[in-house]
Amino acid sequence: MPNPNFNFLQSLTDKTDIIAKDTGSFLVKFFHYLALFVIGAAIVWGAAFEFLAMVEKGAASIEDILLLFIYLELGATVGIYFQTNHMPVRFLIYVAITALTRLLLKYVNDWQELTFEVLIVCGSILLLSGSIFVLRYASHTYPSDKK
Repeated sequence: MPNPNFNFLQSLTDKTDIIAKDTGSFLVKFFHYLALFVIGAAIVWGAAFEFLAMVEKGAASIEDILLLFIYLELGATVGIYFQTNHMPVRFLIYVAITALTRLLLKYVNDWQELTFEVLIVCGSILLLSGSIFVLRYASHTYPSDKK
């Protein structure tokens, strides 16, 4: 004859497991959304201050405009991640290419100091561009969603 205390304890254990899993899932999702909102707010805040600095300066250089594009790409990355829960690696590579382009423009503005840094930055941009090509080709040829 089954022990009624054992059935009660097993039922209590099962309910505790369900509550713990649900609570854990809620906390993970809550932290996930909170972190996305904080990152998004930081991007908007940083972009707003950079824009205000440009307005105060009275002019926008190409480096300033590229910095705003970096903020835009980071915001798009957060937005896409918020909607799909997938990190679009291509957008992060676009951010890196834009940042390297910004650095390249700083080097080019100092013509008297040109050294191998320009070649290194150009090679890095070329390597990142190639990686985008590989990612796009791989995602087109080998899609992750099987239909």
